[in-house]
Formats: sequence, structure tokens, C-alpha cells
Amino acid sequence: MTTTSVTLKPYSITELSKLYSVCIKTMKRWMKPFLAEIGEKNGRFYTISQVKIIFSKIGLPEQISAD
Repeated sequence: MTTTSVTLKPYSITELSKLYSVCIKTMKRWMKPFLAEIGEKNGRFYTISQVKIIFSKIGLPEQISAD
């Protein structure tokens, strides 16, 4: 099994949905319970701090290692 690492950087909802291999609608549904903690995105992108919260709440995508 090959794993890749993810770079912590600002991500759009589209990029996040591709990381998790789900559609945008599913990604939004997964994030909905945590919107108060995640906060509003800055323009098109979620900040690095927000991405950390998303990864901690939803979990890392399966194809990504935590190294």
C-alpha cells in the first residue's frame, strides 16, 4: 500500500473533497456539525488552522499518512 503525505496549506472545499475522495456535497455534510469550530473560510480557502481542525474532527484521508 502506498501512502502519501499531505502538505498543510490553505485548501478550498473542492480540494478537500478530492483529498477525501467524496463529492463536495458530502464534504459539506461531514463538516456541518463542526462549522462553529471551523469558522468561515477566508475567500475561497480554509486557513491552515481551519484545515487542522477539519483533519482532527473528520480524520485524515485514508490515502494520507500522518508522518
